Parts: sequence; structure tokens; C-alpha cells
Amino acid sequence: MEPLLHGRRAAFARHQVGRRENGGFMSSAVFIWAAAEASVWCAVLCSEEERKWLAEAVERHMAEDVVGRLREIALLMRTPLSVLEAQGITPEDIEDLLAELQVHVESIDIANDLHSVGGLVPVIRYLRNTNARIRAKAADVVTTVVQNNPTSQQLVMEASGFEPLVSNFTSDPDLTARIKALGALSSLIRNNKPGVAAFRLANGYAGLRDALNTESARFQRKALSLTHHLLSESHSDCSVFAQLGFPRLMMRLVSSDDSGVREAALGGLLELAKDTTLGNRSLLAEQDRLRRLLWGRIQSIRMMAPEDLDAAREERQLVDSLWIACYHEPSTLHREGFVVLPGEESFEQPPDVAGRFFEPLRRAPLQRAPPSPDERSDPGNGTAGGIMLLLGPAAGNSE
Repeated sequence: MEPLLHGRRAAFARHQVGRRENGGFMSSAVFIWAAAEASVWCAVLCSEEERKWLAEAVERHMAEDVVGRLREIALLMRTPLSVLEAQGITPEDIEDLLAELQVHVESIDIANDLHSVGGLVPVIRYLRNTNARIRAKAADVVTTVVQNNPTSQQLVMEASGFEPLVSNFTSDPDLTARIKALGALSSLIRNNKPGVAAFRLANGYAGLRDALNTESARFQRKALSLTHHLLSESHSDCSVFAQLGFPRLMMRLVSSDDSGVREAALGGLLELAKDTTLGNRSLLAEQDRLRRLLWGRIQSIRMMAPEDLDAAREERQLVDSLWIACYHEPSTLHREGFVVLPGEESFEQPPDVAGRFFEPLRRAPLQRAPPSPDERSDPGNGTAGGIMLLLGPAAGNSE
């Protein structure tokens, strides 16, 4: 009798799902119950084809339900604030609405639907809201909408979403709103050439410099992350960053108490050190200062406990890479085995089974005539090994 009862329940649940699929009216709650009931018994009693049909029906329903909810949220956001306030809607309610919206647009398809249902423009309008928490939450939504999403990046640019984000990033009186706006800008202009061009024209690089001058480690990390991305994507901008004084700021942040800030600053300096196109001698590195900073980090790393060494893996490698880029020799960390600790090689790299066959080829490009006396490193002239170090303060800047 029990298998028969189970079969009837499964058949009834499948029938209810079929009603919804054929256009019949059914509340979301009833559909969810029917789909859940059917999925339980279909796992045992249904064919593979029936299980596939059920899964597709549930997926279609969920998509329709989310789009319907998007329309409701969009309608609320388009309603004038005075009307909402008269109905008892508080700023906290609007924050909750934006938080719910952010969850929905984590799906790229739903994010792209936001504009078609009339929800994108109201979100952008909220970036100018008088409430700082609402401005920050609206920036969170924009960040999620445009992240790794070229279609939505273009839609936001076309809907004039770039301008309020830049304004909030550079001049919002609320620090959290500034940080959130920078996060949204970073997602908006990544792999987006028109976005990068607009950021450059809007004096966004100076905004990044100002962010590095704040005392907020979180703001500094985000600014350094975007700076590193811009430098790695376009080395032609290195001279602009150098003229704005970024090398000196980054050198200061190498000594930050925040490990994320230190790593990001080292990464930015490494990108600048790779550039060989700057010819302005006023941008040459303060070699002694940089050497002292790196040596200080080397000494700190050498004294770390084992668990701290493991956490500082990226910093260890960045310090060594920057030392090599600037001084053309491995750092003390490399020679003493701190760059790659025991066990890390096997985790990151496959065994080198053919390296010995190619070693002569590797060494050939490195064989060159010894430097002339004029080209040899002079500790006091801002060069090393005959190659200028292109790290330093902007022209006219002094500490």
C-alpha cells in the first residue's frame, strides 16, 4: 500500500507542476511545494526524461519569479521618495531593497535583465541620494551588475552611471561611500577600454593618489589594486603615475602594518620597475631609500614565525622580484631559501623533467660582455648595473 501511496503523491505533484507549465494559475508557494514533492519521489519512481523535465520546469519558474520580483523592485525604486516616505518606507527599507536586488543580480542573465525591466536607471539615481548608506549600497549593486559583464558595463556607461561613481569616489564626504564607489568603478572599467579612457579623462588617477594618502587600509588596498591593474594593462601610463608621485607613495606603503597594503604596494612598484621608457631623470628612484625599505622587509620576513612566513608567501616573492628588477641580482631571501619554502615547489610547480636539456639555451641570452667602468653600479647615482631605476617622486615633490 505504501508504494502505491507514494506513487499517487508523486503523480499529483507532477500534475501540479504540469498545470503551471501549461499556463494554469498557481501561487509560487504551491508550485514550490509541488516541485519539492515531485523531486523527492521522482528520484525513485520517475524516468530520466521525467526528472530532466522537472528540473527544467523548476529552473524556468525560478527565472520567471526573479524577473517578476525585479519588476516590483524597479517600480518601487522609480517611485518618488516623498511618496515612499508618506507610505512609511524608511531609508533602512530602501537599503534592504537594494541588498535584495544585489543578490538577484549575481546572475549575469538577471543583471542584464535589470535594465530591460526599468531597474538600472533608478539604481544609478540612488548613487546621488542624500543618505550615505543608500549611496554606498547602490554602488554595491552596480559592482555586482558590471563585474565580468561587458554587456552591463556598456549599459551602465550609456545610462550615465560613470559620472556619479567618479563624483562619489573623489569627493563624497562619507568614507564608506567613497570606498564603495571605487569598488564599482574598478569593476566597471576592467577590460573596458572606453571606461578606462573615461576614468583617465575624469582625473581618476589623481583620485587614486588621494586614496593612497588616506589612513584607511581598505581604501588604500582598493586603490592599489586598481592602480596595479591599470599599470599592467598599459605601461604607457607609467609616466603619468610617476609624475603624480605614486612611486613615493607606494614606497611609504611598503612599510604599512596591513599585509594586503604592503603586498599591493610592492606589486605596483614592481610594475613601475619593469618600465624602461621613462626618460625624465627627475623620476629616477631614490636608490638608497628603496634599498633600505626592501632590506627592512627582508629582515622582518627572516624573523617571522613559520605560520607567518606561510601567510606572507606573496610578499616574500614580491620583495625578491622587486630586488631583482632593481638591482639585477637575487635578494637575501632567495639565497637563504625564504622565497620558496620546502613543500611549496611541489604544490605550485610540476617537476622539471626536461630543464637540464634546455639549460644551455636558457643561459645563452644571459651571456654578455661585462659592463664598462662607466656602466657599473654606483651606489650614489640612482642607477644599478647601468640601468636607471624608474621609481621615485613626481617632479617638484619632496618629502
